[in-house]
Amino acid sequence: MRTRRRLLQTLAALAMSVPAAVAAVASPAQAVGPAVLPVTITNNTGRGEAVYVYVIGVNLNTGRLGYVNNAGTFSNWPAGSNPPSAAPDVSQGGPGNGGSTTVRFPLGFSGRVYFSLGEKIKFFLTPDGLVQPAPWATGDPNYNILFDWSEFTYNNDGLWLNSSQVDMFSVPHAVAVTGANGVTSRTGDLVSDGRNKVLNGIKAQPGWGNTVVSRSDGTVLRALSPGKAAGAGLLASNYYDSYINSAWNAYTSKTLTVTPFLDQPNVKYFGRTSGNVMNFTNTSGQTVTSFNKPSSASVWGCDGDLPAPNDQVRGPISRTLCAALNRGTLGTIDTQPSTNAAQFYQNNPANQYAKIIHQNMVDGKAYAFAFDDVANFESLVHDGDPRSAALILTPFGAGGTTPPPSSSGVPIINDWNGKCIDVPNGSFVDSAPLQMWSCNGSAAQKWTFNGNTVTAGGKCMDVSAGATANGSAIQLYTCNGTGAQQFVLSGAGDLVNVAANRCIDIKDWNANDGGRLQLWDCAGTTNQKFHKG
Repeated sequence: MRTRRRLLQTLAALAMSVPAAVAAVASPAQAVGPAVLPVTITNNTGRGEAVYVYVIGVNLNTGRLGYVNNAGTFSNWPAGSNPPSAAPDVSQGGPGNGGSTTVRFPLGFSGRVYFSLGEKIKFFLTPDGLVQPAPWATGDPNYNILFDWSEFTYNNDGLWLNSSQVDMFSVPHAVAVTGANGVTSRTGDLVSDGRNKVLNGIKAQPGWGNTVVSRSDGTVLRALSPGKAAGAGLLASNYYDSYINSAWNAYTSKTLTVTPFLDQPNVKYFGRTSGNVMNFTNTSGQTVTSFNKPSSASVWGCDGDLPAPNDQVRGPISRTLCAALNRGTLGTIDTQPSTNAAQFYQNNPANQYAKIIHQNMVDGKAYAFAFDDVANFESLVHDGDPRSAALILTPFGAGGTTPPPSSSGVPIINDWNGKCIDVPNGSFVDSAPLQMWSCNGSAAQKWTFNGNTVTAGGKCMDVSAGATANGSAIQLYTCNGTGAQQFVLSGAGDLVNVAANRCIDIKDWNANDGGRLQLWDCAGTTNQKFHKG
């Protein structure tokens, strides 16, 4: 499990600083990546407003807070005052709809990229530093502005860049990074019409309607995370208490096992509840830390009763507990963290905000609460040797952009001819017919299995027109959750479409590059046998 990447407080008036895992790592002597990293911002929102961009954060070499101009030059903020004084306008002109622009991150910088539509964000300064926008408060001067942000750190260990929904969900956006090897990783893409599906889905949940905020002109501005909504009186402050009580009390009669480091399975801690306190022991039976039963606010914020210092015991246990509570798996799954997303958010009451956002992400990944990175479910890209990055403002309505090739995934190889299932020409467009091709390690042959969906380039393996008959073509298509996109690779090597109960088959036993794929009755023949590479 990676250490928490949510931004920490560095000064009382500052809501931004360095991701803890990055800040705690000593920089190597030899830097990687360019001194100034180009970051392309693309506007595919479908909206006509002007876009304004801000790159603000902390200089990791000096610890000073400031902003970056279009050339990638860092400047300190001027002195602020009490009451707070207006910060200088450090906005950069963003791209119009369908266009792109480039901003730059200097090496040794960590912070946020803010982007607003139609109106500039209002920043203020105190003697302690920058006051960040707080649009969950009706009195905030940015309350009626449509804006959002991504978070990043660029240092000698590379680039970390994530989309963030920890505080709110507003402007849909994806993030990407391209390394020196030419491979691009991307995450944060919503399904088609995903913004509306998220906002309407949250609003439809009993008790959650007020957490979706609209402007007087009808523009839906944002959905607030449960912690921010509860703090503003828009969600019951005790909403989650009944589940927390049940989950916490479950361990009065059984033991919770926490293995906080996925790469260190022998590091284990054991929790038992006594009264309102859960005590943890190590494998030697020594008590190492204790936690009071958390309030709803502590779970939403992953703080308060769940403090997570950047150490190797209390912090990792706390992060695991908070993730399990947000995902609703504490109390029913007794070894944490749980890594099976199908088991998340099944509790009642549930964290509907996180549940609905994850459901509408193409790859299922999001940063919907502070420790959504537990077991790697966060919308984060990282490259230790980056050459460029991207932030893509994606459609507000139906439609979507084709994500660039991803470095994740595995090849699917046929047992008969040794060739790989391939997206022709690496063109991740709807209705691209899938084919067999000599294995070459390209992104066109990298497939990700997530439950019963099989994806490449952010789109799903699909049966054309949702057909179920023999001979139906296998293609790539925007993920939509239908039976046409439900596949299971059995232990026997059959790649079966669940809806049709038929196998993917190499048509006409074509052994050449370009052989097409179809559905056919499962016959156990080698042209229907596949394995992961």
